[in-house]
Amino acid sequence: MNLTTTMPSQKKLNSWITIGSFDGVHIGHQALIKELVAQAQKSNSQSVVVTFWPLPATVFKRAPLAWALTSPEERKALLLSLGVDQVVTLDFNQSLADLTAERFLQRLDDNFNIAGLLVGPNFALGKNRLGTVEKLAEIGREMFFELKVLEPFATNQGMVSSSRIRADLGNHDVRAAAEKLGRPYRLTGKVVHGEHRGTGLGVPTANLEAMPERMIPANGVYVTRALVNNKAYASVTNIGVRPTFENPLPTPRVEPHILDMQDQLYQQELSLEFFEYLRPEIKFANAQELVAQIQKDIARTREICPIDCVNG
Repeated sequence: MNLTTTMPSQKKLNSWITIGSFDGVHIGHQALIKELVAQAQKSNSQSVVVTFWPLPATVFKRAPLAWALTSPEERKALLLSLGVDQVVTLDFNQSLADLTAERFLQRLDDNFNIAGLLVGPNFALGKNRLGTVEKLAEIGREMFFELKVLEPFATNQGMVSSSRIRADLGNHDVRAAAEKLGRPYRLTGKVVHGEHRGTGLGVPTANLEAMPERMIPANGVYVTRALVNNKAYASVTNIGVRPTFENPLPTPRVEPHILDMQDQLYQQELSLEFFEYLRPEIKFANAQELVAQIQKDIARTREICPIDCVNG
């Protein structure tokens, strides 16, 4: 099995395991992980999350490349923060996809001595998704591990899923996405050089280069919080192609204007947390009208998060 992390040699420890993409580590995932940790502690076992990168949906072309709500590193940190003992990230490729559920679980058992497997009711594992819950129960009896099926997590607004969060982000609804995630949606990347148009207009922006697998919220202007050098700043972020100028960009860029900060950030890591959608990206008659609107966006940002965006 080709792993992006080293498989620990801890056969002597029993393990409660859950398996999945866990993209976003949203509140539904968090409920499942909480139960996993509880089951492991109850049986004096370690808790192990087995996950994948790249996301299987992108490998099978069921989703575009820019689909992930978290990077592998962000996802691992979030899972560990919930009390998980081990996060194992498997390199998802055709060889792994061709394993049957029985063979996949046997390999995990060789390394982790499975005491229990926790899954959702619609979970399926292995080649052609033949490892249904019913099949996993049969395998569990043969391999002497317990299978526990946890009901899906829902709120008053319905089921919580990574797909619904992606739909929220695609519809500018970053508030709804944050409710499902249990935190604001975050996008992290390096600050790279652009054309410096913002600097020429008196409203300098950082050009955020996110990893290509990350989902970008729909084009528009957002109230965001910028996190850089262990400090937080209110910011106004434009996602789009800058239609006011000649030769609009071929693909959208993420360009935050960070309030009350003048530092040069090139090649530094910057994270943006999305708080609220302000308006669509539109073509203005000239640069002066654009700057006037940006000043309104800045004023609105200060109204929305004079404290929360900076100290939250």
